[in-house]
Amino acid sequence: MNLSDMLSYADIGQLSKIAGAYRCECNGNSKNELIQSILSQINRHDVFENQISSMRLEDLRFLNSLLFESRQSYSLEDLVARVQQSRFGEEKKEALEEPVKKTKKSKKKAALPPEPPSPREIIVQFKHQGWLFNGFSGPGRYLFQIPNDLKTRFRETLRRRFAEQLRYTDEPAMYRDEQGLIQEDIKQLLHYVYHNEVQLVSDGSMYKRSLQQLLDRMGVREELPSKGAWRFGYGRHFNQYPDRFSLLYDYCCSVKYISEQPDGLLVVEEAGKERLEKPSAADEQELVYRYWLKLYKGPVTNLLSLVHWVHALAADWVSVSSLREVLVPFIKTYYYDDANSILEARLLKMMVHLGLLRIGEHSEHGTVVRMTKSGHAIIDRSARGADTAGLGLH
Repeated sequence: MNLSDMLSYADIGQLSKIAGAYRCECNGNSKNELIQSILSQINRHDVFENQISSMRLEDLRFLNSLLFESRQSYSLEDLVARVQQSRFGEEKKEALEEPVKKTKKSKKKAALPPEPPSPREIIVQFKHQGWLFNGFSGPGRYLFQIPNDLKTRFRETLRRRFAEQLRYTDEPAMYRDEQGLIQEDIKQLLHYVYHNEVQLVSDGSMYKRSLQQLLDRMGVREELPSKGAWRFGYGRHFNQYPDRFSLLYDYCCSVKYISEQPDGLLVVEEAGKERLEKPSAADEQELVYRYWLKLYKGPVTNLLSLVHWVHALAADWVSVSSLREVLVPFIKTYYYDDANSILEARLLKMMVHLGLLRIGEHSEHGTVVRMTKSGHAIIDRSARGADTAGLGLH
């Protein structure tokens, strides 16, 4: 539902609080006047811009977590968890300051910073601004929704604000485009496993000799993880396989192209044999993209919104350094992955491998990226209703 629909269902108490937040001058006893006055204020460009400008970073992160999902409603517990997840990256000021020396003349304790609002207070604040509404009847009355038209306005307002901070460039002299390569390499993997006896070690990964032979067949060159070196990544055999191959391998397992047998062999299943005999399906690139979202959204909690921001902001060549300035504040660290490595290694690099992004080196602005046409199409289709929780992938 849109804002006008939700306002019409809201009780006069909530309407009065929203009207107060926007300093509406109207008859507070008339529901119709309250609704018309609220809509008039919220629809003003300057009022909406000021509301966004006054938001704290933590509140922007919370809002960002709601903007790109296909789901329509949220429980209170879910919203509380999202508010809590939005509080990261800020170093404690007192840890950076030198301890105050205690003297006889100065016995007063240093003033403590004010406590941040609780998650429930943030949710109430969003309700009072007309950005969140409770359901109106039945079990749905315990769920919260954000008006669809406000979602669109939030996205567009933030896109303009972010774009103003970016450095757009002309086309670099050379760039890399990996469109179609991951589909070809799926076939290479299946062909190798079908025609060779691929034995697995006790942890289920391939022996190094087989893995190296497979990597040599891939359209994108990746090195084996160094022997004995510590490695951190995501996926079933991340400690043994490089990132792109690890994703490709996990996808083939998830769609039952290949399977790891109890007797220590890697085999091609019937679905994999059918894939070998046919050209890649038209939607295979999109299926691998959706699987990547499903696999990576655990460690990168707001992965979907980050993908959509790259999609919205990189329609033209843009410097990675300026993208970093805009997006890193919205990225939460994950164990040994800091925000910068998540942006570059887990997001941009993987989007290049998936054929969603081109990457190049600009003589003046360094590393630059730009969305591909197929990347735009895939993300647009996903935004029109695909839910990563229901992909049929295991």
